Amino acid sequence: MGKRALLNVDYTVDFVAEDGKLTCGVPGRAIEDRVVSLTKEFIDAGDYVVFAIDAHEEGDALHPESELFPPHNIVGTKGRDLYGKLEALFEENKDKDHVYYFDKTRYSAFAGTDLELKLRERGIDEVHIIGVCTDICVLHTAVDAYNKGFNIVVHKDAVASFNQKGHDWALGHFVDTLGGKVV
Repeated sequence: MGKRALLNVDYTVDFVAEDGKLTCGVPGRAIEDRVVSLTKEFIDAGDYVVFAIDAHEEGDALHPESELFPPHNIVGTKGRDLYGKLEALFEENKDKDHVYYFDKTRYSAFAGTDLELKLRERGIDEVHIIGVCTDICVLHTAVDAYNKGFNIVVHKDAVASFNQKGHDWALGHFVDTLGGKVV
């Protein structure tokens, strides 16, 4: 059995809070306790825990998302803070060598980041993915994980989207097309 990592994707104020700039709303808030408990479980077990957090610059008209979505997760704003109880858990554990927080500028946590290198250095072959949005950043992270040869586990009770049809479709896609597990 190989080693595992938890990828905690975009569980921030802008994506989850009622007044978030690109909130997935009630479904995002409904998974808070599960996101926090899974993150704590992985941290306490000594597994590698990654916080892959969207980072955008104010007024960046060249970013492809600027045509698709309102400005969100702007560097230096409260919108980028981890949502709710997850922020406190992160603050308590951020200095541990198996907790890694980094900025990402694309949907996938692998795009333009050192995530793959960090996982390979640690001999990790299985990634557990939680966070938001199921059919956007979680999906693109899972697709890249698949293309890089990682085994994928998505925690159904710890992912959410503002698009219920997209959420349901993505849960099927993780299994049917990426050979992952939805637990």
